[in-house]
Amino acid sequence: MRCEIRQFKCLDDNFGLLVHDPATGATASIDVPEAAPVLAELAKARWSLTHILVTHRHKDHIGGIAEVKTHYPNAKVIVPKLEAEQIGAYDQAVSDEDQLSMGSLKVKVLATPGHTIGHIVYWFCDEHLLFAGDMLFAMGCGRVFETPAPVMWDSLQKLAGLPPQTQIYCGHEYTLANGRFALAMEPGNQRLQERMHSLTSLRQSGAFTLPTTLAEELATNPFLRANQPEIRQTLGMPNASGVDVFAELRARKNKF
Repeated sequence: MRCEIRQFKCLDDNFGLLVHDPATGATASIDVPEAAPVLAELAKARWSLTHILVTHRHKDHIGGIAEVKTHYPNAKVIVPKLEAEQIGAYDQAVSDEDQLSMGSLKVKVLATPGHTIGHIVYWFCDEHLLFAGDMLFAMGCGRVFETPAPVMWDSLQKLAGLPPQTQIYCGHEYTLANGRFALAMEPGNQRLQERMHSLTSLRQSGAFTLPTTLAEELATNPFLRANQPEIRQTLGMPNASGVDVFAELRARKNKF
């Protein structure tokens, strides 16, 4: 992998994420939930911020941008086109399949509406890295706020088609809560049981549970496993479509 990544806590359960290209010095913050931790991590690494890659407009993802920009006024703010006006000051608005360069790193924008209507993710193609914002979590997915369930389902299916070795960084440390729900939906999944045991130990030691991989999510994330017989049996939906099973899973997770 040609880039360096720093992951750190922001707010209550958000992740701050910095991506650095050693070849050119280019450095991106994936969203800016809170300014102070991002600035502190940049100072610790002795990196200079060149890009801010915004996944969606929610306050806990953009709340620190203005303050960070006072320290790095030349950092280029890149935002989803469908949410650009709501986000405010930006340098470039991007849409599905747009290509970006961050130093020597190539980045592809993927539109993933569902959590918000304009949500996007950033796919670092050569590095097999995905910065998923609030679309896909470890053993979970974002709440569906602004679209019908089939739109979110289609977005998740798009991500499920990426290479299985893809490393995934998400916007929040929700892993154990998601895992408890996953076990309730698919209690016989041995890989899921083993994963929860391992991740519970990680959290007890204060370590983060991310990144995950797409292969791990395909094996343990109920929102990517709507066609699995045990999940369908748990829901009492043996013959339903995948999208209908997904919608029921998301509705139950909202109340879990």
